[in-house]
Amino acid sequence: MTPRSILAVTDLSVRADLALSRAALLAVEHDTTLKLLYATPAGVSPRADAACRLAHQALQLGQRHGLCVRPLSQTMNTLEDVASEARCADLVVMGAMPECSLRSLLCGQPVERLLRMARRPILVTRQKAEAPYRRLLVAVDFSDASRKLVEFAFALNQSAQVELFHALSTANEGKLRCAEVSEHAVKAYRHACRRYAQDRMFWLTDSSDARRNRVYSAIGHGDPARQTVVQQQHGGAELIVVGKHPASAVSDFVFGSVARRVLRHATADVLVVPHDVQPASRAAAVRRLDSEPRANRRVRAGAACSSAVNAR
Repeated sequence: MTPRSILAVTDLSVRADLALSRAALLAVEHDTTLKLLYATPAGVSPRADAACRLAHQALQLGQRHGLCVRPLSQTMNTLEDVASEARCADLVVMGAMPECSLRSLLCGQPVERLLRMARRPILVTRQKAEAPYRRLLVAVDFSDASRKLVEFAFALNQSAQVELFHALSTANEGKLRCAEVSEHAVKAYRHACRRYAQDRMFWLTDSSDARRNRVYSAIGHGDPARQTVVQQQHGGAELIVVGKHPASAVSDFVFGSVARRVLRHATADVLVVPHDVQPASRAAAVRRLDSEPRANRRVRAGAACSSAVNAR
């Protein structure tokens, strides 16, 4: 799915500038509109000059990249507000925005909670955006949703090198050894699992889209989240693409999830695509646009923004 609308979320920090730069590059690649949203971190009062600074950043990004950038006038004070706006976008881009609180311990970091609420693909940036992504690592689990995950990664950049990665779990091998199964039987089981993984890799890449990309595959052995991070560091991928199964906050807290652990331990950018991803709400986007004052709707990467900047 090629993103037709991109929403970049910022708290106006230096770290959030990474997300704005990456969102702008993606908007140029896909010839789409970019919206900027100011969201306050938990427990922090909104900045008095937020609207002016957001308009200034929109102007700068628009002039630098030659694209349409629209700053949203309303300040989002809660994650629920951000989720409401995120449902109108095909892709959400934001910084890590770590939060230290009891709520983040029990319910996850803001990006994890936003994933559950909005069910939209979210790109979390950590590295400086100097060029389009050229090397992607896609972590697959061979579920039916994996194919859509791979297609999403292909659509992100048609010319990028894509590496599909799957880590074979060692949990069942441990159970076999506890049952005192022979080492020969354990090795036979491991071989069968690897053969199955190779067949499923072929299934994932057997499409016309795959042949237009430089596609590779690799199979690891061990904890999926840890091995995905290790594989990214070894191969130098600039972006990790990982799926997220539907789960409650309690389930994620008790059992964890591959996506959650990759988000916490990766040093590269991470794109999380929920397996229950919902189409962007176009009708809601139109209603939201119509509800804005006409002056705000005209704020683009041009003269309309300059008045706000010059007034400073």
